[in-house]
Amino acid sequence: MVKKKYFSIIFMLLLVFSTTLAGCNNSKEASTDKNRNKQVTLQYWASWAPGSEEERKTKEQIQKFEDEHPNIKINTQVITFDALHDKLVAAISGGAAPDLSWGLSEWYGEFNKMGALHDLTPYVNNWADKDKIYPNVMKALTFEGKVTAIPQYLGIRALLYHEDMLKAAGIQEPPKTFDDLMKVAGDIKKATGKSAFGIAGAGVRSPQELLAYLASNDVKIAEKMDDGKFKNTWKDNPEQLVKATEVFKFYQEMQDKGVIPSDAKAWGWEEEDTNFSLGQYAMVVNGPWIEDRAKENPKEMKDVKVAAPPYKEKPATFLEISPLYLYKNSKHPKETWEFASYILGKEWQSNIRPTNSPRTDVVSDSQWGKGFTDLAPTGVTYPEISLGGVTKSMEDALAKSLLQKESPKKVAEWLSDQINNDLQKSGELSSK
Repeated sequence: MVKKKYFSIIFMLLLVFSTTLAGCNNSKEASTDKNRNKQVTLQYWASWAPGSEEERKTKEQIQKFEDEHPNIKINTQVITFDALHDKLVAAISGGAAPDLSWGLSEWYGEFNKMGALHDLTPYVNNWADKDKIYPNVMKALTFEGKVTAIPQYLGIRALLYHEDMLKAAGIQEPPKTFDDLMKVAGDIKKATGKSAFGIAGAGVRSPQELLAYLASNDVKIAEKMDDGKFKNTWKDNPEQLVKATEVFKFYQEMQDKGVIPSDAKAWGWEEEDTNFSLGQYAMVVNGPWIEDRAKENPKEMKDVKVAAPPYKEKPATFLEISPLYLYKNSKHPKETWEFASYILGKEWQSNIRPTNSPRTDVVSDSQWGKGFTDLAPTGVTYPEISLGGVTKSMEDALAKSLLQKESPKKVAEWLSDQINNDLQKSGELSSK
């Protein structure tokens, strides 16, 4: 009897122990599930214009993303592009970068050199939509064999022209080459009293235009050498120097022959855009954002059409890529990629970027869409170098050419030396 009672006590103790253990295990599992579904907050720095249609649509898409991903919260901070670069550099240096941010392609080489960007290659390789992005765009965001940014929109440049001005001068189609432009400029001025063409002689857009004109004459500002570093080779290669010289000669001839307005040598992007939208000159190489000007100035812009930019030797245009930068110090890389790839998804792009998407399957039929995206295969980008000093040197070269009237050959030689000096300062100059 005692023995039977003893075994009953043991059985009860085992039952209590096993129930307690099961409860602990269930508690642990619940805790694990809770951690797995715990909401994370991503820091997202953007640069849309406050109060714009873009802001409204983007906030709607962010809300939709959060609804579909209840474990991810997006904390957005809107910062102007003028302030964004310096704020990002300070945050990166202090180990406090956001999870992801807008940015300019001009910062790509610098941020890679700082070791700030996340290697996205594994994510991209497993991404179902990777083949929907223009190949030359993805190539431009690949550094030392690794994808370190993704594109959120493109600023492809096309030739915009006032059709009525050209027709008034008896011109049925826009010029295809530099030489064609020079030939028709006098007829346009005679028929309309307006200059034929516009440029940005100063500011951030001026080196972008110069880069494209150089590319159209088969010239690069810096070439990647066998040691993986870069060098401007114009002075080492007489043929390249001649080609670079021809581009600066083209700038001077446009000024000397009145092809461009006399004050265009000092224009920034605002003057270039505003004067074209008001019909103050006939043609300009510009981006799809000019559609907003058409809405502001419908009467003056009603005759504007889109074509390929004029070129010297081969078709080329500036391919401005607005990257999404994902930062290496993020504590939530998986969730950051989830949001970034959502931004690049077809729904988001169709809703917010119908005319300037990097996706080949999001193309607006309007001239502000297809007229630009058709030119993507001829797009050129800056090399993946630190560009701060280089783009400033390109601006200074244009000033030497247009303001100081230095000989085109001397300007090309000066810029070649200066680019190499800038590369040496940043530690990117090749010894080859």
